[in-house]
Amino acid sequence: MKKAVVLGGGIGGVEAAIDLRKKQLDVELVSDRDYLFVYPLAIWIPTGERSFEKTSIRLADIARAHGFTLTIDDVTGISGAEKSFTLQEGGTRQDFDYLVVAIGAHKMPHKGKENVLSICGAPQESVRVKERLDELVAKGGGTIAVGFGGNPKDPSAVRGGPAFEFLFNVHHLLRKRGVRRNYSLTFFAPMPSPGVRMGEKAVTMMDRMLEDTCVRTYTGKKIKLFDEGGVVFEDDSRLDADLVMFIAAGNGHAVVKASDLPQNEAGFISISPSCEVQGHPWMYAVGDVAALEGPAWKAKQGHIAEVMARIAADDIARKETGVGQAESYVDHISILCVMDMGNEAGFIYRDKTRAFFMPMPVVGHWVKRSWGQYFKLRKLGKVPRLPGM
Repeated sequence: MKKAVVLGGGIGGVEAAIDLRKKQLDVELVSDRDYLFVYPLAIWIPTGERSFEKTSIRLADIARAHGFTLTIDDVTGISGAEKSFTLQEGGTRQDFDYLVVAIGAHKMPHKGKENVLSICGAPQESVRVKERLDELVAKGGGTIAVGFGGNPKDPSAVRGGPAFEFLFNVHHLLRKRGVRRNYSLTFFAPMPSPGVRMGEKAVTMMDRMLEDTCVRTYTGKKIKLFDEGGVVFEDDSRLDADLVMFIAAGNGHAVVKASDLPQNEAGFISISPSCEVQGHPWMYAVGDVAALEGPAWKAKQGHIAEVMARIAADDIARKETGVGQAESYVDHISILCVMDMGNEAGFIYRDKTRAFFMPMPVVGHWVKRSWGQYFKLRKLGKVPRLPGM
């Protein structure tokens, strides 16, 4: 039985391990933490609707359900020339036939980043956001700034949706408690038209919702730095805030940048349409660690990472059996989001032929909550994957 090692225990890595086991390979998943953190659900940790524990799934339980082995260790190196990877505790290894790299991305550096918190950084940061928000609520008033940044070397690495969701959920929480008027909420981003990847209709709806919820906007100016009092922009204007929740764009992982693997300008791994690393037919890269091709509006999302993982597994199986044709992840590029707003949601979708935003009053919130339960049950092997999910 051929062996595949998957580096990375995030959404893409876990999906790759599950699908490779279905292809009857001997699979080992290497992760730097012992749980899968479901980032799309982290929007509810700060408002107290979901606990950290319920936003995580034990990797040991997933491994047991699907029959792969689990190693908890940090990846410190990958070599294409040596056909190897190196772990902090486990050392350099070559005991595999195929390697799937899914270690994610690092974040764009920002001066003063220690002064902001994020729901898309280290998982525990979501709890710190909750603690800071609780302090502000107990205080009885304050200013909250929410934003996201970009990567000019790879615009697909932006994470905007969770920022909007966090903002609307905080608005809903404060309104529910009858204290919304005591708080100033501001959205900021360096792009002149944040969210334009979702399509013009979605941007128009987002602008209207920001206005309806009395959220101020501060866009089109590059961020110079963050300090203890808020955000300073390139023209030295500033946005004062008691709490800044900021989602930095993705940047190439330090391990990848230090490796001999082919990379784009931002440090993401260059891959073929079947997710094979260029020049290395035994290695694949999926999710945030990879450089995406496709339309200008493409964005790295969890469902794309899962699609890439399945295509990589299929391609490995095709090489082993000689059956089937190579697929392209580019054919599946889309933007898909149920944008939660606390008590409702909006369904956002874009592909190569259409783009739309569909309001989902009341039911939308519960659709996203139900997706969270489905996601957990599927990863634990208790329900099958639904078509298109």
